[in-house]
Amino acid sequence: MRIAMWSGPRNLSTAMMYAFAARSDCAVIDEPFYAAYLTATGLQHPMQQAIIEAQPSQPEKVIAQCLGEYPDNKPLFYQKHMTHHMVESFPLDWLDELTNVFLIRHPARVVASYQQKRESPTLSDIGFARQLALFNTVKSLTGNTPVVIDSDDILKNPAKALAALCDAIGIEYQSQMLSWPKGGNAADGVWASHWYASVWESTGLTTTPAKPLPQLNGELGKLVQDALPYYELMAKNKLRLGLVEL
Repeated sequence: MRIAMWSGPRNLSTAMMYAFAARSDCAVIDEPFYAAYLTATGLQHPMQQAIIEAQPSQPEKVIAQCLGEYPDNKPLFYQKHMTHHMVESFPLDWLDELTNVFLIRHPARVVASYQQKRESPTLSDIGFARQLALFNTVKSLTGNTPVVIDSDDILKNPAKALAALCDAIGIEYQSQMLSWPKGGNAADGVWASHWYASVWESTGLTTTPAKPLPQLNGELGKLVQDALPYYELMAKNKLRLGLVEL
């Protein structure tokens, strides 16, 4: 099974990749479209040249990688994808060959975290509009509503959330998904030193009570309001963990 996790930045996405990498039966890949995205858009990101040199820049080559052989002969191939990396000119007809999951997070939390790493984020930078568009594309291609899970729900009860996610996509839950060694993962992209510091310090997913939403003003506050309708539409489809029993 090829599992594609579609997320915006600063959204627990790296921790989720680590959780699946901790499984005995799963290989992972980290943001395979990053170089293709930077090449297609011309946008400037931290570690720009290193990223472009580390990955294929042609979307067709990345798609072939995502649909190609399963790494290390593992039966599961988890792909961490950023929604904003899927430039509108990139083909999408291949998505029906994946088990697609959409990871969402309240935009106030996303924007507050993102602006600490890269100044003056835009709506396209944080991927909310593109995430909804991809969700609708997958729904149209497959005839089914894709799985949606909220990062706040994962943090409230990681074991219950991961068990529910595994059940929703038809794989067995493994408790080792809750922990990993400190210091990063061999599958990390070359950009990890800029973006992944907090995850490198972690050793797993632990129950974390939700903090109040950050209060952002000015352009950042406007960005949150612009992103909120997309988040709310996605949230209508999220897994309801209160109905799940371990």
